[in-house]
Order: sequence, then C-alpha cells, then structure tokens
Amino acid sequence: MKTSRFQRPAWLLLFLLMALGWSAGAAAQEETLVLRTSRLVDGTGRVLLDRDIVVEAGRIAAVVPSGEGEGDRTEDLRGMTVLPGLIDTHVHVGWHFDAEGRLAQGSALEERVLHAAENAYAMLMAGFTTVQSLGGVEDGPLADALARGTLPGPRVLTSLGSLSARTGGPDEMRAAVRDFAARGAHVIKIFGSESIRTGGAPTLTQEQLDAACGEATILGLRSVVHAHGNESARRASAAGCTTIEHGALLDRAALELLAKRGTFYDPNIHLIFQNYFDNEARYLGIGGYTEEGFDQMRAAVPRALEAFRTALTVPGLKTVFGTDAVAGAHGRNAEELIYRVQAGGQSALDALTSATSLAAESLGLEDEVGAIRPGWAADIIGVDGDPTEDIEALRRVRFVMKGGRVVR
Repeated sequence: MKTSRFQRPAWLLLFLLMALGWSAGAAAQEETLVLRTSRLVDGTGRVLLDRDIVVEAGRIAAVVPSGEGEGDRTEDLRGMTVLPGLIDTHVHVGWHFDAEGRLAQGSALEERVLHAAENAYAMLMAGFTTVQSLGGVEDGPLADALARGTLPGPRVLTSLGSLSARTGGPDEMRAAVRDFAARGAHVIKIFGSESIRTGGAPTLTQEQLDAACGEATILGLRSVVHAHGNESARRASAAGCTTIEHGALLDRAALELLAKRGTFYDPNIHLIFQNYFDNEARYLGIGGYTEEGFDQMRAAVPRALEAFRTALTVPGLKTVFGTDAVAGAHGRNAEELIYRVQAGGQSALDALTSATSLAAESLGLEDEVGAIRPGWAADIIGVDGDPTEDIEALRRVRFVMKGGRVVR
C-alpha cells in the first residue's frame, strides 16, 4: 500500500519507541517459527484442528498437520484458539482526551501523533493488526512509522481527512480527491449525510457523490461514505462508492440495493454509542455534542440494531466489521463483535469472518491479510477459549503476532 512522506520531528516517536521497548531490528523475522495449534479459525469460515503454522520472513510459509512443521523455534499455542489478526475498518486513531479529561480540540500535531501511537498500540494488544483510520493528518506520520516497523502497532490505512458539503461542487470534489491522493491517502472519506445526532439527512447531491467516488475510482482509490439514511446510501451506492459507513437508519429495500450493487456495508451499532454514553461528560458541550444530540443517539440504538438484524437476512450483502472507535474506545474494539453476536443474532463464525477475510476484501487487502494461508502476512492472534462458541473469548487475547513478530 502507498505511504507518504511527512517532514515532522522524529524525536517524539523515538521516545515512544524506547518507552515501549520495541526493537526495530529484523532479527526476529529472520528465523523460521512454527506455531503449534490445536484449534485454528482460518478467517474464511473454516475451523481446523491440530495444525502447525510455519512463519518465515514475516509471512505464512505453510499450514500443515501438527508435528510436521519445521523451523528454528516452536511456539506452543495449543489450548488457545488461533485466528488471523482482526481488522477494524473504521477507527479514528488520533482522537484522544486532553489533560483535563475532555475531548481534545486543536492539539499540536506532534501531540496528536503521540496519542495516535498510544491508541494504535492499545488496538494491537487487543488483537487488531489492521485498522482503517478515517481521521486526520496525524494519521500520516503514524501510518508511515508503522509501515517501516519502527513502532509497535497495527497496519494503518488512512484517509488523512474527509470531503463534505463544505468541499464544494463536483469540480471541487474531484480536485479534493486528487489532493488527498497526492498526499498519500489510502482511501477517500466522504460525509454524505448529517450526523445521527442531527437526524442523518442527506448532505450531498448525486452529482457531488458521482464526482468524488468517480475520481477516486479513476485514481485507484476506494471511497467510503458516512451515510445514515436510505437516500444518502442509495446515492453513494449509485455513484460506485466502495462502502457505506454507519447506515443506522437503512431499511430492507436500501440494504438489498447495496447487495445488488456490491457495495460493502459497515454498520457501527454498539461501541460508538456505548463509548459516548460512558464518556458523556467528556464530550458534552464540545462541537455538536449537545444534550439533544445524546438523546438522538439513545433513540438511534434500537434502530441501528434493527438495521443490522435486517442486514443479516439480505442475501449477498457484504456486511463488514467496523467500530468508529473514537477517544475512549481504542482497545475495546472487540466489544462490537461481541454485541453483534449476543444482541444482533449473528453467528460467531460469521462475525469473525466479517472482521478478517471480508474486512480485508473491503480494504483491497484480500491477498495480503485476513486469512491464515500460505503467502499471506503473518498477522496471527491467539485467544483463551473458543470464540466460535463463546464470543467473549475475544476479550482474552493471549498471543499477538504482527508481520511475523511476536508482540504479545
């Protein structure tokens, strides 16, 4: 994936590197490592028993019957359930609380990068080895450092910012997409509707969406659209945009249209709401976070859950995993998966697939991550218990490997 160059002071990142005790050397990747497993969920819906995973040069070299793997060292993961590293397709890695415990506003870039690195580390330790951050410019230096292997954290894909009604008409939309592409964005983020806090009405015309998503496609970039209601989702899908984010108010007809057009659907139905409710005092009174807005969010919770339950019954709909993790939520990402299974009625195996191979497909990384198979990146986690039977096992991450390095 593409990365960009950011001319920013490096000493702050070096300080964090030393504080975390991370080695940037490649020695750990030079040996051939065998992961001995008793239960393996491969990310594509299969559960395999008694397999060895052979890891070499940061990649999966082979998956063979237990005892047949050969290497320089063996890690015994028997007793755990081993999975591909989890993928969250919608986070805001730079969001954080300030020294007063309130949502930070206007922090210096260096401070935002440090907080983003802290949030990224928390997600990695929770088993998330790839995330898509639909955030701001602070994501760029972090994504570059993580791609170089100089910091511990997940693979980060970023939009570097977003387009909205304020961007302008079709010509301005195209120009903005070209600008983000030139700066190294991996994806184009577009606000196509109001916030759920203000009703979720459409904010962009069909022509604006056609221009933005069309230009992204020409440049080989994906496009994701914040769209809560039916009309904004229909417009985005008609424009060829890659993914609908949120979609809390979508009905069956709209969901069927997404399925017909092959548009990915990323519902964020729990963690974003629960995190806001848990941290209401830290958000209230800042920007659009009003008491009325919180009331709107509380009213949206059952509607979002109903939209998700309906989505599960729509044939062919590609429902992927994303949380919209903001300040206070990083590292708690798996709570969304647990809720989808326990409250939403999704099967645990389907939920896990939505956060592995299907999520990777939505990011254009289906040949790189999201599955345990030869040739794929060695992003592998182990949890205490069997999440296909008890999804809460995702709270008990005991082993994390990112790109062939054991980081937990």
